[in-house]
Amino acid sequence: MRHSTATADLPDRLWQAVVDGDEYGAVDIVHKAVADGVDEETLLLDVIAPVQARVGVEWAADRITVAQEHAVTAINERVIASLSHRRPARERRAPHQGRVTVSCIDGEWHALPARLVAEVLHLRGWQVDYLGAQTPTPHLVSHLHHTNPDAVLLSGSIATRLPTAHAAITACQAVGILVLAGGRAFGADGRYARALGADQWAADARGAAAVLEVGLVRPRPAAIRQVTDDLPHLADQEYTMVVQSRVQLVKQTLVGLETSFPVARGYDDAQRERTAEDIGHIVDFLATALYVDDPEMFTSFLTWAADILEARHVPARSVVTGLDILADQLREFPRTVDLIDAGRAVLRGRPTRPAPDLGTRA
Repeated sequence: MRHSTATADLPDRLWQAVVDGDEYGAVDIVHKAVADGVDEETLLLDVIAPVQARVGVEWAADRITVAQEHAVTAINERVIASLSHRRPARERRAPHQGRVTVSCIDGEWHALPARLVAEVLHLRGWQVDYLGAQTPTPHLVSHLHHTNPDAVLLSGSIATRLPTAHAAITACQAVGILVLAGGRAFGADGRYARALGADQWAADARGAAAVLEVGLVRPRPAAIRQVTDDLPHLADQEYTMVVQSRVQLVKQTLVGLETSFPVARGYDDAQRERTAEDIGHIVDFLATALYVDDPEMFTSFLTWAADILEARHVPARSVVTGLDILADQLREFPRTVDLIDAGRAVLRGRPTRPAPDLGTRA
């Protein structure tokens, strides 16, 4: 980070402003930093991005509400926009690197990471078409036909959207456009981007810029691949059966939990709805782990979910009971049962931990 001494406290100051709902104060903080000589890329990636990451940690620890989470994100988006438009026209750099499209995969509402990538690439001289959150794949492909970019950068934060990302990757490649994937959904090491056949993967905005700057070789248009061409394990149809049975699986698991935990029988409608949502998330991650054939995707989600439940004073053992009920319903699917067994083993061997405390940022 440039001017590290001068900028060391910027993330904490910006966090305090955004969590207080002080949009003007947040804008003033970053604009003053620019006036003091801090470059915009540093502000985007070393100040705003860590503040946004902290939002998720604070929500998971039950220290901020969903409404506060949304408010902080909205302010961060406006801070980014204020940076983007603050320079006089004479100082704006004309695109000279080429043209790219930056988009979230269909069903992905977490658009701020993609926005940061788009802003960094713009600063580095690229012409960027930023499509924002939840872009349906047919509309994305139509845009690519119209603009003919050098590459499309697909962003995903929620792993359960990986099957949709797979369809988008193959559709873009079928019209001859290179696909660069990024975001937490594709794995910290890009393993899911590779499994789904993406041409490149980058961990963050700087990594994406580095990949693009090395140079691109546009692939020839090819016929759309079948999912089993990339993921032959899907021939067993277990993923399809779990997805198609989702509603029944959630319903039966909720009934089973009410039998196992008498307190659950007294839940009001709102509590039942939240419990059903939690079960639905478990089924969704189970299905996605089947799709990519990776137990770690499922076990890491379960560990995260257990931490969140404990932060909200809900016993994490209820997750193990829910898995027992799911396993009984899915006992005829061996790969699915193996995943559930892995999840139960991780949770049973997991020590009970208090909610994380961020303390003061280093």
